[in-house]
Amino acid sequence: MRATDFEAKGKWQGTLAGRAELAHDQRALRRKLLTLDNGLDVLVDLPQTVALETGDALKLEDGRFAEIIAANEPLYAITGKSTSHLAQLCWHIGNRHLPCQIEARAGTPHRLLIGRDHVIKDMLEGLGARIDEISAAFSPLRGAYWGHEHGHTHHHHG
Repeated sequence: MRATDFEAKGKWQGTLAGRAELAHDQRALRRKLLTLDNGLDVLVDLPQTVALETGDALKLEDGRFAEIIAANEPLYAITGKSTSHLAQLCWHIGNRHLPCQIEARAGTPHRLLIGRDHVIKDMLEGLGARIDEISAAFSPLRGAYWGHEHGHTHHHHG
């Protein structure tokens, strides 16, 4: 079975063929063999690389869809002493070009999520950050130029 197209979360409708649970670095796809949760093998054969997130779906040749699910990954949840302190921590993480998910929702503590790395943990703790080890789905921000070097713009993620 081949997948030659994709649809964004909330845009696809149809029969679900199965789900593929993938880590953040596995969700940038162009050509790859995936095995869905029900054992169905799917050859992803897209014209260009796309970054898929939870709820997006690959469109199979037979019209069914394979939903993408973000896998839980070992992460550090980083909080700061204040909003400006968290912004400073963000700068240090970005200066090292680390994938980072920024969470800033009303009513919850703002935090950063990054992959576990003891050297980075030591650095951040030295800067006064609080670090908690968690396992969660990871959807880091894509770089400012991600997609442009691949010839497309990710219009489906608005």
